[in-house]
Amino acid sequence: MDLEKMHKQALESLYDGKCSVYEYQKVRDETTKLVKHEEACVLTGQPCRLSFEKSTAVLQGESSAAVGQIAKLFLAPEIKIKAGSKICVTQAGINTDYTYSGVPAVYPTHQEIILELFERWA
Repeated sequence: MDLEKMHKQALESLYDGKCSVYEYQKVRDETTKLVKHEEACVLTGQPCRLSFEKSTAVLQGESSAAVGQIAKLFLAPEIKIKAGSKICVTQAGINTDYTYSGVPAVYPTHQEIILELFERWA
């Protein structure tokens, strides 16, 4: 077994979460012939790992300051997720909806995606 494959298997053994990916797609109603947008699941049950780190930047509010938190999703490098997709992650029994708008950092063994909390479809 080559070294890269061993590293990938080692990383994937740490995946303790699952994610589902949703895209906001145009759907044509064949009865009314109208086009509407709706959420469509494009990937489900994908093994992943969600990691959190505190950012060094301080978010200043009107009356107080708070330390920001960065969520990073680790998953297999061959998985393609479009920017702006909703990513529902279940880890440690907690379900949270996220989105991302950047470009993932893709490595031979995994990819890393910086996430933001999902508020609504744009």
